[in-house]
Amino acid sequence: MGLQEELKTLPEKIRQYRDEARVQLHLARQDVKDEFDNLEQEWDRFKGKCDQTLDDATEVSTEALLTVQIMGEDLKKGYQNIRDKIK
Repeated sequence: MGLQEELKTLPEKIRQYRDEARVQLHLARQDVKDEFDNLEQEWDRFKGKCDQTLDDATEVSTEALLTVQIMGEDLKKGYQNIRDKIK
């Protein structure tokens, strides 16, 4: 699977982690809630950047695609971390 293909599926994977974390959030301590709120801001930035990059995909460099992918992977790890703290 190419980088662009992976980038197309990354938002859905992150959305799944995000939704699971949101369902369990009411059980979380305040510090985990604060962490989640910060990730929500990062999610908004990531989603905008991802959509923009995919819209401009024919003109976007591999470096730009990798940057968005790294942003997404970091965000995914953040949501995984929250899920692990809640369990």
